[in-house]
Amino acid sequence: MNKWLKENRGFLLLLICFGLFRTAIADWNPIPSGSMRPTLLEGDVVLVNRLAYDLKLPLSDIVLRHLGEPQRGDIVTFSSPTDGTRLIKRLVALPGDRVEMRDERLFINGQAATYEDAEVLPERREDGSYAQALRLTESFGQQARRIQLLAGVAARKDFGPLLVPADNYLMLGDNRDNSADSRYIGFVPRHLLIGQARRILVSADIKGNWLPRLERIGHRLL
Repeated sequence: MNKWLKENRGFLLLLICFGLFRTAIADWNPIPSGSMRPTLLEGDVVLVNRLAYDLKLPLSDIVLRHLGEPQRGDIVTFSSPTDGTRLIKRLVALPGDRVEMRDERLFINGQAATYEDAEVLPERREDGSYAQALRLTESFGQQARRIQLLAGVAARKDFGPLLVPADNYLMLGDNRDNSADSRYIGFVPRHLLIGQARRILVSADIKGNWLPRLERIGHRLL
């Protein structure tokens, strides 16, 4: 055993360094579901900057130092406060924000989001049937992103007003009617944030023909 370790120590060191890099500096996150459509599609693999917010002890949620502040509109990977599952959602409200949703329209600190550029298209469900999807540009001041609403889908279209506690964040999926987000799992404490998703590394149509989606490679996330 000692001989094997000696002969392979370079390779083992490489594996250890690679593991530390993924758990402390940068990582990639495959997108398995449609909760962030149309921004992220099933089969996208996104680059996650683990140093965007905090330096953590590798393989833990122990924060060693704050490096940056999460911003409203960031696309964030985090551990679910209910069961530890890794999720990726949009950070919608910051600590101290008062947020509510009325018939799927967001209000933050009394300001209503505006919705423009409506587009209607069919959206395939998991069972193979189709639902009518309404895509809109949701804007708060200078921030804007495309979101999606699904007709005939039971979802929490109203909540609040809620006050976001200190060191917590409210997350929503861009696919509002098909997302297990803060409406269901509650606020997300800062120590559970993993990192910020910046770009799409690679993408393939895993719901269809499995061909690569070359136009999405390197796409910057907004």
